[in-house]
Amino acid sequence: MRVVFAGTPEFAAAALAAIVAAGYEVPLVLTQPDRPAGRGMRLQASAVKRLAAGHGLAVAQPQGLRLDGRFAADAAAARAALEQARPDVMVVAAYGLILPQWVLDLPRLGCLNIHASLLPRWRGAAPIHRAIEAGDAASGTTIMQMDAGLDTGAMLLVESLAIAPDDTTATLHDRLAAQGARLIVQALGALPALAPVAQPAEGVTYAHKIAKDEARIDWREDAVQIERRLRAFDPFPGGLAELDGAALKVWRAECVDAAGEAGQVLAVDARGPVVACGRGALRLTELQRAGGKRLPAAALLQAQAIDVGARFAIRPR
Repeated sequence: MRVVFAGTPEFAAAALAAIVAAGYEVPLVLTQPDRPAGRGMRLQASAVKRLAAGHGLAVAQPQGLRLDGRFAADAAAARAALEQARPDVMVVAAYGLILPQWVLDLPRLGCLNIHASLLPRWRGAAPIHRAIEAGDAASGTTIMQMDAGLDTGAMLLVESLAIAPDDTTATLHDRLAAQGARLIVQALGALPALAPVAQPAEGVTYAHKIAKDEARIDWREDAVQIERRLRAFDPFPGGLAELDGAALKVWRAECVDAAGEAGQVLAVDARGPVVACGRGALRLTELQRAGGKRLPAAALLQAQAIDVGARFAIRPR
């Protein structure tokens, strides 16, 4: 079976590695163009491109796939490469480009997507983040036969995975990436006998892309909700707070039984400052000053005092 692969970040690289290890022929890999990153903003290859290069796989990096769009020349070149690759099936994982109908129709067995949620819950760009933020007890992986909709295709394989109380997006991502890699190899081995099952019409939710402005902590919210969001936004974008006019990132916190005016520091000890929320309070256990590193609260407090009675800024709604 000839498997064309389309994906970009580490989540996708885990799946590509599993497909290659399983012995499938991969005549072509599609991934996003190199992007500037790091302090020097130098062009960086995606995780998928790096893995493909390590295995000597052909790589294409079109900026778009619409034959009538802004990047029509890129799309035409990608189409020629795909036709030459003669794929039996295409596997897609966190690629970052919408596949037009001509791509969906090209492989003999269609296009399979690895989606990190229990569809139809959390269709869209950020299913891992939103599941943690919402307090879901479980996430999982769906192997889906792609259609023209946004994560609306029929399901081929579904497997759940419990979300631990201390899971962050980083930790849950790694377990889901491993799960997705295992399931896609299982799905490829069972084609074309897998029976597609339509997604339920009920329970549809959308995992919208994470915006940077969501990082700002609103201390008027419930402590439980803020704590979930901090875990959901780790490793990006974190939680942003302001104390005495200076920015302070909050990475980890734990709910405590205390009350006060939202944003007020109620207590401080080596475990971290306790800050009142709209309901309940949070002990901030991992913090980061502007330009500094993530530190346990005890280490940060040695360099920056936080006094009882101090108030974190609250922006007007």
